[in-house]
Amino acid sequence: MKKTLILGASTNKTRYSYIATQRLKNHGYEVVPVGIREGDIEGIQIQNGTPDVAGVDTITLYLNPQRQEAYYDYILDLKPKRIIFNPGTENPTLMRLAREQGIETEVACTLVLLSTGGY
Repeated sequence: MKKTLILGASTNKTRYSYIATQRLKNHGYEVVPVGIREGDIEGIQIQNGTPDVAGVDTITLYLNPQRQEAYYDYILDLKPKRIIFNPGTENPTLMRLAREQGIETEVACTLVLLSTGGY
């Protein structure tokens, strides 16, 4: 299954990043939540900073474009196959940088993709 890094993970159960982590896990995906606060999502530890994660297939973003800037190098260095820009995270600059490195970009909702079988 595709390893997915969730950038902008939160322990707040009402946040979409929390729900996405939960649903990806329930669909059998390996998830790596990364956020600014420590905690866990259903037993999966939220990692802080820029952890070294090998074999990332997908990064799904839950950070607004301004907050993404600090992670540009990190995101690109992970060399994911694709980046999903969830609603409110659309970022033409990061999309261009990713495409220049052969990374697929998708403006979509992770939750919708999971529910429709398009993930």
